[in-house]
Amino acid sequence: MSWQDRIAVDPGVMGGKPVIAGTRVPMQVIVGSLAGGDTIEEVCAGYGVTEEDVRAALAYAAEVLGQERLHALPG
Repeated sequence: MSWQDRIAVDPGVMGGKPVIAGTRVPMQVIVGSLAGGDTIEEVCAGYGVTEEDVRAALAYAAEVLGQERLHALPG
């Protein structure tokens, strides 16, 4: 299963931020919790999502970062 099956973007849900499909849990919260030191198990219990949802959030974040373009400014 790919992250596209678990991540939803809908202007009517959380202002269009990407969320776990069927929830109002934003990707930013999932990834931020992991970055802050929470385990996958803690994130699942705290937000009512599955391990697959958490892994989909990480895959989504990796893909978005991979598409990011940086432009060096002179100076």
